[in-house]
Amino acid sequence: MGILDFLSGQFIDVIHWTDDSRDTMVWRFEREGHEIKYGAKLTVREGQTAVFVHEGQLADVFTPGLYMLETNNMPIMTTLQSWDHGFQSPFKSEIYFVNTTRFSDLKWGTKNPIMLRDPEFGPTRIRAFGTYSVKVSDAALFMREIVGTDGEFTMDEISFQIRNIIVQEFSRVIAGSGIPVLDMAANTADFSKLVTKAIDATIKSYGLSIPELYIENISLPPAVEQALDKRTSMGLAGDLNKFSQYSAAEAMTAAANNPSGGGMAEGLGMGMGMAMANQMNNPWTQRQPQAAPPAPPPPPVEHVWHIAENGQTKGPFSKADLGRMVSEKSVTRDTMVWTPGQDGWMKADDVQELAQLFTVMPPPPPPPAG
Repeated sequence: MGILDFLSGQFIDVIHWTDDSRDTMVWRFEREGHEIKYGAKLTVREGQTAVFVHEGQLADVFTPGLYMLETNNMPIMTTLQSWDHGFQSPFKSEIYFVNTTRFSDLKWGTKNPIMLRDPEFGPTRIRAFGTYSVKVSDAALFMREIVGTDGEFTMDEISFQIRNIIVQEFSRVIAGSGIPVLDMAANTADFSKLVTKAIDATIKSYGLSIPELYIENISLPPAVEQALDKRTSMGLAGDLNKFSQYSAAEAMTAAANNPSGGGMAEGLGMGMGMAMANQMNNPWTQRQPQAAPPAPPPPPVEHVWHIAENGQTKGPFSKADLGRMVSEKSVTRDTMVWTPGQDGWMKADDVQELAQLFTVMPPPPPPPAG
């Protein structure tokens, strides 16, 4: 190797980064002790930002484009080094490429069940999971607050912290919404917006943004789900007497077709068949009136509310009336309300029964018929 080849090899004149890992957020351009040539070409592709760190200080930030590294487009580094416009010597500086594309299909979920008080089931627990996406919105802030001097920073190094933030705010929003568990599936889009808004300030302080956050599922504990399944099955069964006869006939057919049961299966089938025949042919059984179902409990007493407006009292209004007035914006969170049994006037937003009218929007209306 000639002396000229050696000297030319000491300087880097082409700086760029291509990434095929799909999870690298920051990559440091490895100089291996080489200096950067004055006038070198810096290529920053779409979806990238280049950050220069000079002598431990964050210097210039380059957005997508092709740059000639000269004093006129490195103003911060020029100030740090007190370079004049005649500077043409090589210099040493660390260069970090930041991936500003969207990292999508990231998973989040509740590690432990969330305790809440459901209007129908009482105290219960739920789990939830979904997906989200992350994007670097401020490369310099992200380098300063999160990355530091890490030469290859990946999404796995920050995803755990982001998941914790999402789960914490989701737990707070879901527990304070007052929405019944059976109606939460219809409000997942609104819950997603509320959680995204709640975590926005914290995520921005990292130099990041959350373009998308989805709640894919909200589930009950297995014991509660089994109880709901039984309740649904009872509703589908309808007439329990006819359902019992149908179940007996199914059992008789299964016993008669079971060759391993032998004479016992045949005897069981014959016995059940005779019992059903006697029951169906007995006029007393057929004419015997069915016991009247027990009377339902009296309906709960609905609260009625009075509102104070311009020194006057209006009402009473039902909760449905107030819901309509909230949508018309004639009742706000600061409207003073009172109901019999309440100790003095209170803001509507401070009353748990009315607060949910301001938190979650109703589900979208069904499409028009036809």
